[in-house]
Amino acid sequence: MRILAISGSLRARSSNTELLRAAALVSPTVFAVELYAELGALPHFNPDLDHESAVPPDSVARLRAQVGAADAVLISSPEYAHGVPGSLKNVLDWLVSAPEMYHKPVGLLTASGASAHGPAALEEILRTMSTQVVPAASRVVALNGRRLDAAQILEDTALTDVLREVLEALRAAVTSPAALESRSP
Repeated sequence: MRILAISGSLRARSSNTELLRAAALVSPTVFAVELYAELGALPHFNPDLDHESAVPPDSVARLRAQVGAADAVLISSPEYAHGVPGSLKNVLDWLVSAPEMYHKPVGLLTASGASAHGPAALEEILRTMSTQVVPAASRVVALNGRRLDAAQILEDTALTDVLREVLEALRAAVTSPAALESRSP
């Protein structure tokens, strides 16, 4: 099973990115968790570059291919000004008309217990995109300002337990008969 992990932060030592790195490290051997690395390289969304006969920019084509190859998507994002960071919204805008995201199981993580509006806004965007937001794979992993890297997150059994539960919920969403039926042509 392949999970594409997308961080909503461009910071080099983002807590949200570190959560995804920790998820990749804690994942069982049945999962391949790949961290999306081109968040800052995507051009600003432009509908003129995204119509039926247009050839998307290379970075957009790679993004769509990675999403298409993934069985599920795991997003970890901060909240900026009660909303979704612009860089993450840009990724989603490039995917909104792409069939690769339709009915894709998605888990949502946030590293701050104080985030209330951003996760709800992100969930609404993903619902509009016809994804399958998996409640059991959508969790607050409250690092709350502790600047932990992936290795330090793995040292905390409570945090790793949450990450394992999230991955298991995504696996269940991918392999359940109802999920398989919703993605069939």
